[in-house]
Amino acid sequence: MNLLPPRQIDIMEIARREGRVEVDTLASRFSVTPQTIRKDLNDLCDLEKLYRVHGGAVFPSNTVNLAYIARREIAAGGKASIADRAASLIPDGASLILNIGTTVDQVAHALVRHNDLMVITNNLNVATTLYDAPGIEVVISGGMVRKADGGVVGEAAIDLIRQFKVDYAVVGTSAVDTEGTLLDFDYREVRVAKAILEQARSKILVADTTKFERRAPVQIGHLSDIDIFVTDARPPEEIVDICAEAGVDLIITDEENG
Repeated sequence: MNLLPPRQIDIMEIARREGRVEVDTLASRFSVTPQTIRKDLNDLCDLEKLYRVHGGAVFPSNTVNLAYIARREIAAGGKASIADRAASLIPDGASLILNIGTTVDQVAHALVRHNDLMVITNNLNVATTLYDAPGIEVVISGGMVRKADGGVVGEAAIDLIRQFKVDYAVVGTSAVDTEGTLLDFDYREVRVAKAILEQARSKILVADTTKFERRAPVQIGHLSDIDIFVTDARPPEEIVDICAEAGVDLIITDEENG
């Protein structure tokens, strides 16, 4: 068993406590060069103890979700391409529900120029993005607002969602295991996500390939419950096979964009 150098142990403790570490801040804290810190972070990421993001790294907890800002930066380019592709699947004049998640937030940004949409959401970030878009009517659920990410959860959110039957649901997930199980960290969020899937005629999952490297404790559902899965790069072959067997339309943006 290889022991980490003392500075890397300290970096891990900071990342565990704060969720994210910055190269420049660490360089100043430890009185070393940014290049030295980058090497430390690269070493820790190679050991899968941290995830590299622009300007630093984040702590990949399996039981507590990463801070919202940190999650937003993980695979940012992939999330943008997923969002654009998912938005292209939504025709003008449609009704849809968007749930909580950084990739779903990006889908909302990609929808702002659509016309005659009705969007139901339990996500304050989505509502803030879309409320003044001229071609979009927004309905937001009531309930408890999570300070971490602006997600609205609880019985009131579920009750509101169950009043609608929509054309599309666009949902994210925190993790996908090799058996195709969709997983999340907050059982309250999972209950809302399940209600969203029940109320949609067509279900679109948006998730970048880092979700196959993570684990979370609460089950949302299974890939076979989904109609369309939009991701940024080719998933593990087990996932490809599950999609083929279940008739899930797998869209890989990297392959489409050449």
